[in-house]
Amino acid sequence: MARSRRDARREPISVARAVLVFALSGLVALLLVGIGGVLVLRRIGTTEAYREAEKVAVLASRIVERRLDDEILTGSAESLLAMDALVNGGVLTDPIVRVKIYDLSGTILYYSDAPELIGSERALDPDGVDLLEGGDTLTEQVDLSLPENRFERGFGPLLQVSVPVETPAGEMLVFQASLRFESVAASGRELWIAFLPVLGVALAVLALVQIPLAFRLARRVRDSQRDRERLLRHAIEASDSERRRIASDLHDGIVQELAGLSMSLAAGADAVHASDPAVATTLREGAASARRGVRSLRSALMGIYPPTVQRAGLPVALSDLTGPLAGDGITAEVDISSDLRLAPDVESLVFRAAQEAIRNVATHARASHVRVRVTSVDGEVVLEVEDDGVGFSGARAAEARADGHLGLELLDDLAHDAGGSVDVTSTPGGGTRVRVEVPAR
Repeated sequence: MARSRRDARREPISVARAVLVFALSGLVALLLVGIGGVLVLRRIGTTEAYREAEKVAVLASRIVERRLDDEILTGSAESLLAMDALVNGGVLTDPIVRVKIYDLSGTILYYSDAPELIGSERALDPDGVDLLEGGDTLTEQVDLSLPENRFERGFGPLLQVSVPVETPAGEMLVFQASLRFESVAASGRELWIAFLPVLGVALAVLALVQIPLAFRLARRVRDSQRDRERLLRHAIEASDSERRRIASDLHDGIVQELAGLSMSLAAGADAVHASDPAVATTLREGAASARRGVRSLRSALMGIYPPTVQRAGLPVALSDLTGPLAGDGITAEVDISSDLRLAPDVESLVFRAAQEAIRNVATHARASHVRVRVTSVDGEVVLEVEDDGVGFSGARAAEARADGHLGLELLDDLAHDAGGSVDVTSTPGGGTRVRVEVPAR
């Protein structure tokens, strides 16, 4: 896994770009909402159109019911002619194109334009019969593939409304009107199209209200990022100041006292050696222990604040930095040209980068060898710290950042401010390489 911190660095947020992204995503969302709204309106429109079709059919059934007589049950020619005159004289008006009357056994008693089917039978849906007997209407699309509906195929798609009616003697019959589906659908379209401008205006107003909010939010995010970067710089500067203070207090205080104690113990051992060798040995051991304490403190001071960068130069400082690795069983190799001359701030930045990388090696890498190399290429200083440790994956790096391990993040910001970059390349089990490039001047 290779991970470039130059590519991963977050650029300053552009308000215009953020608002553009928000506007485009909002447009997509509005389109989806609009499409959903249109579908809902179409469904509502179709439902309302069905209801209107039922009203038309029920009205027609009431007209027919008032003229219905009991002779129609026996197929009386006079009764059929009277019904035909009524249906063709006013009931068959758009959207109604056909009228049928049949009894609950399925026998056709009247057929408006196919009298040859009168007396034939059709199978009725028991559920539909129960519904009609309960006084409700039954609305459904006509299945033109059925043989019994073969005479209706020339009308195109039809909607069929069945309404219960009664003869004067109380015999229940079924009045069935076939309506043009296109007329019903057109009625539905008119209904939902009437609401479409309202939906469009509402969505447009919503979009216009959100854009100023998006500008405000993007500005706040941008300002928050700038504040974070400023706080990071201040934290780094405060950390440097505090490290200098702590290093100065330790160096001028306890380190000097331990050094003086070591010399006093060594002098005391020499003074009593002739008269009391055992005491002299104890004093020499105390002096050696004090010297070891001084070395340990000086090593700690090197980690806290490296005065040798300014005083002895970068090669010595890097050597002092890698020296403590030997105590962890890690061999270190420092490769830097002795004639390399850098500005003090560049030297400090290179040292800090090496310090962070070596700290990670000592803490996490479980390496046996690390190489530190500093070169100058085309006016840029290149620092490479490479180890043979366990490496890490992108997921592990993300977890470390989430846990608050921001050392490389801070280093990346410092390098970026100096016009440089930080690249980290690592694979699980294949070690890690940290490469820092900054201008030499």
